[in-house]
Amino acid sequence: MNTLMLILEDALFAAVAGIGFGSISNLPYKAFPFCALIAGIGHSLRFVLITVLGTHIIWASLAAGLAIGMLSVITGVIIKQPVESLSFPSLLPMIPGMYAYRTFQNLLGCVSTSCRDEFLDYFYRMSDNFLTGCLIIIMLAVGAVVPMLAFSRTSFQATRHILRY
Repeated sequence: MNTLMLILEDALFAAVAGIGFGSISNLPYKAFPFCALIAGIGHSLRFVLITVLGTHIIWASLAAGLAIGMLSVITGVIIKQPVESLSFPSLLPMIPGMYAYRTFQNLLGCVSTSCRDEFLDYFYRMSDNFLTGCLIIIMLAVGAVVPMLAFSRTSFQATRHILRY
């Protein structure tokens, strides 16, 4: 029961963040609930893969990106919205800010120490955090773009019959 509550809590906070990122992306009001749903499902899928199944965060991010991409393609066609406008605000809550913070924290440790062993330790941790953060972002982007390209006819024609002003 406790794990289920943690998953729902994770989905709720990701949904709120998805709505926030969607609002600064100038989404129409009818797309907000779908953006929140996609963000919540994607983030909670990554949470489950990491905590319950023990998957590494990089591969869990790829799976979450694929889920967000697929859900965005399906939802974009249904509500006649561009797929990108649904997927990118849903991906943003999964950007690894903590890895970027630790990268710069360890960079400052590298610069401030004069001991070779401490420098190598800081440098190792800085490199690990930098590579992990970059790979997470790459996997999220690849996961979101692959369904758009795989279903390009469907995803790029979702807004074909909308009148533009």
